[in-house]
Amino acid sequence: MSMNQAIFSTFPVIKTPRLTLRDIRVSDAQQIFEMRSSGRVNQFISRQPMQTVEDSVALIEKTRKAYNDKLAIGWAGILRDQNAIIGTCGYNQIDFTNNRAEIGGELSVDFWGKHIAMEAMCAIISFGLKEMELHTIEAKVSPENRGAIFLLESLGFKKEAHFKDRIYFNQTYYDIAVYTLMKGNERIGI
Repeated sequence: MSMNQAIFSTFPVIKTPRLTLRDIRVSDAQQIFEMRSSGRVNQFISRQPMQTVEDSVALIEKTRKAYNDKLAIGWAGILRDQNAIIGTCGYNQIDFTNNRAEIGGELSVDFWGKHIAMEAMCAIISFGLKEMELHTIEAKVSPENRGAIFLLESLGFKKEAHFKDRIYFNQTYYDIAVYTLMKGNERIGI
């Protein structure tokens, strides 16, 4: 079975009870910069906080190009009927040959603990399994990120690997855990 590439003809907008997931736009640069320059948002991600709004514009252009090149899908998460971005999520890498994609996301600190990440993840997992016709969704996460691991496990992801000293960042090696969800193993109404 091959993955449905028709999803790249028009950007897929997804609506949930509280969220609209839409394409990321250059006009979102300031809000993404504010989120990505937060040390708390980046605490479990091996990347430097953004230094300028221009860094955010470059990321947005890269994300849009990846969608146009059929390599990834990045959504901006906004509260329904509002304009402020509260997070981003998507499939960072898509492996068409093996019907797999790597999922990822980030959420503004102001919305932690409100089950927004669960709502967004359920929506994009459902989209991935049903619309994209993925067989497997993969997540790479810091083993120290207990919140992300709890979320993944709640959705039916299983730990598949733990790589020691996998990422070298700021003169330190960090471990990475890999969690996967195979079609048919999803939970909670996806």
